[in-house]
Amino acid sequence: MPYRPFVNQNCSIARALEVVGERWTLLVMREVLLGRRRFAEIKRNVGIAPNILSDRLQTLVGHGLLERQLYSEHPESYEYVLTGKGLDLAPILIALQQWGDRHAPAEGGPPRIPVHTVCGHDTQPQLSCSHCGKPIGSGELQVRPGPGASNEQLAEGTLPKG
Repeated sequence: MPYRPFVNQNCSIARALEVVGERWTLLVMREVLLGRRRFAEIKRNVGIAPNILSDRLQTLVGHGLLERQLYSEHPESYEYVLTGKGLDLAPILIALQQWGDRHAPAEGGPPRIPVHTVCGHDTQPQLSCSHCGKPIGSGELQVRPGPGASNEQLAEGTLPKG
């Protein structure tokens, strides 16, 4: 299916999907976040066709989520290294993993468990308020118009309405 940008959508989610929303892209990022940085490793673990993997890697490099670094001159070979922008995608992948564990579980339980490297214990990362530090539970989040809001978004006000 040909790519079509999300025109006429003043939405950060839509703009993010223009970068990471194509099929396979988040799985490629998963592999790099897990430390698999070479083309053959990523291809083997994702099960992706080489031409599609090449395209996804070029897109991720082009958008600054990955850097292509030479690791061998003979033969010339590259690996893909996370940038800060790419590392910022980790919490999104963990949230997607948690959603999958809860709503589309693997037989036998979760295939991977997040571990907090500081204390070494299994963890379930959660969204918390940057002001008071308390966890934000289901149904405890609204969004209000921000500085980039359109006139229509300003008119809608805070969503969802309480």
